[in-house]
Amino acid sequence: MEPEDPIEIPINGELDLHTFRPNEIGDLVPDYLEACRERGILSVRVIHGKGTGTLRKGVHAILDKLHYVTGYRGAPEWNGGWGATIVDLQRLDQK
Repeated sequence: MEPEDPIEIPINGELDLHTFRPNEIGDLVPDYLEACRERGILSVRVIHGKGTGTLRKGVHAILDKLHYVTGYRGAPEWNGGWGATIVDLQRLDQK
């Protein structure tokens, strides 16, 4: 079986995880958030869908471990509601 080509994800402050399984987000979410910080994007919308909540729980567990995440919350209803999480990031030059 040949390895799949990597998926290129635009770094624009919105990460859509609909095509990913929970076991695929462990490195993806932190890497994406770091790339956003490098570009000065400090508010990121992570779209995990409503479904069973497994992906949302996985995202939140990852966010809880990242020192540069200053907070996160469910998106407003008009912006995905509980199917998305808004993540606030610390600037790169802050300790």
